[in-house]
Amino acid sequence: MCGIAGWVDFDRDLTTERATALAMTETMSCRGPDDQGLHLDRHAALGNRRLAVIDVEGGHMPMEAEGLAVITYSGEVYNFGELRAELAAKGHRFRTRGDTEVVLRGYLEWGEGLADRINGMYAFAIWDEREQELLLIRDRMGIKPLFYYPLPNGVLFGSEPKAILANPLAPPVVGLDGLRRLLSLGSLRQRSIYKGLFELPPGHLLRVGRHGTRLRRYWALEGREHTDDLDTTVGTVRELLDDIVGRQLVSDVPICTLLSGGLDSSIVTALARTHGPIRSFAVDYAGYAENFQADENRGDPDRPFVRMLADHVGSEHTDIVLGPEELADPKLRAAVVRAWDAPGFVGDLNTSLYMLFRAIREHSTVALSGESADEVFGGYAWFHLPETVNADTFPWLAMVMREQQPTDILDKSLVRRLDLDDFTADGYRTALAEVPHVDGQDARERRMREICHLHLTRFLPYLLDRKDRMSMAVGLEVRVPFCDHRLVEYVFNTPWSMKTFDGREKSLLRAAGADLLPEPIVRRVKAPYPVTQDVGYEEALRAALREVAADRDAPVLPLLDPEAVRAATSGSSDKMTTTMTRYGLELALDLNVWLTSCGVRLEV
Repeated sequence: MCGIAGWVDFDRDLTTERATALAMTETMSCRGPDDQGLHLDRHAALGNRRLAVIDVEGGHMPMEAEGLAVITYSGEVYNFGELRAELAAKGHRFRTRGDTEVVLRGYLEWGEGLADRINGMYAFAIWDEREQELLLIRDRMGIKPLFYYPLPNGVLFGSEPKAILANPLAPPVVGLDGLRRLLSLGSLRQRSIYKGLFELPPGHLLRVGRHGTRLRRYWALEGREHTDDLDTTVGTVRELLDDIVGRQLVSDVPICTLLSGGLDSSIVTALARTHGPIRSFAVDYAGYAENFQADENRGDPDRPFVRMLADHVGSEHTDIVLGPEELADPKLRAAVVRAWDAPGFVGDLNTSLYMLFRAIREHSTVALSGESADEVFGGYAWFHLPETVNADTFPWLAMVMREQQPTDILDKSLVRRLDLDDFTADGYRTALAEVPHVDGQDARERRMREICHLHLTRFLPYLLDRKDRMSMAVGLEVRVPFCDHRLVEYVFNTPWSMKTFDGREKSLLRAAGADLLPEPIVRRVKAPYPVTQDVGYEEALRAALREVAADRDAPVLPLLDPEAVRAATSGSSDKMTTTMTRYGLELALDLNVWLTSCGVRLEV
């Protein structure tokens, strides 16, 4: 896994821009602590920071092919062995053992048709020296990020916005549209929060040449009739998972799994164990299990189930235990905001993940995660509640945001200008128009196909970005087996009645992996990623915001509603026991860090 950055400009001689190109590349050092490389051509500069995972000694990048093309690459292609053999049969010769050279040689053989052949998580750029043209490709599900900034006669690109914003040609300006995207969990795709900066959508490629750019979608979910019976469907899901996990265990560095004791991560850990010894890690909070209080989102703590699964499969397990003082550390908040290139409002959902990944990185370089199983198989509560399924908006917003909006703490005139309701409604209509339907569906099946598609194309990208930013900020590669496009395509087209054949969430996945797990884990109800219930954390948030409010020069103050700040900072901790009621506090603090340390210019 790596971080990439680059610059193509047909109006400049980029061999004179080494310092700027290096500065862009250096912003990706967290993603690639093991090696750095830069390729300079007259009209192209390609940079790479490498996290060495496969062929540690031989995978230096950018990688060149005999003056024909140069690649800067981030990600993993899991079928590179088969592709390597196919290319070798066609006469290609390889100097390395890794997947980067396979991708480069694949481009020389198949051009942009390479995108249809590779299976994995990836974001890469290839400069074709013959055609003087740049090709950017991002994986089908958007597991690895890729951003670009069009220039009058070229483009800037990078794994993260910070790589692009390190170039003086791309000032960090955020307007109302950027704030809307920042505050919406159902935002329009393809645009970043920064003016002029775009996110290459999942399953897309972009060509940049002297005569302009061409954006093309090479993959999308399609509507297909599902003809397999239930037993065949369950068997196919299991066969796919066996193959996927086996492929994703390939690594020349230590590998582990992320284990929560839920169905998804337990199946991944159990399947990984069938291939050999495996380490597992779980997040926990000091005193969490002993003082646990059930709520509408979570009925039990993870710890007993984590230990049950670890004992059952014999993984070498470690709990990463976090305390409220650590979670509330201002330095940690600043690190998370820098990793995102933006503020957030989910607080310890991000900081705890960052701390978990940082601790794991001391032992392993690669981790397998159960992320995306809920989106693929229908695991969230709002998949199954009539009021959220039938809501005329994104179902997660109908449930998660129903009690409090993060914007409640913002200046009321700013909230009116943002008009998030209309923005979200437009995004929802756009998303619905993309859903591929199948003839002959009844109303229920049609609606649930929409719900599944919304999650895969609008909700999951946020979670994948969160996972990627928090892990790569500490140099940890996280792989997501449930995002394999073969599995996603197959399960997406199974009828909702089959996805819930036993009257529960994730019926297909439960049936496919039941023989691997202890019965209590098979029966366990879906539980979300845990958040701290320690009232000390909420007290620390209020104290931090009181300190910000007392600083007349704090850049966030013009964006906040003074009465809302006073109410939030004087509230009772007894009423602040969930992430939802912390949204406003977290947003205000993150905004202040962002405006203070990231050089952002707001135009609102």
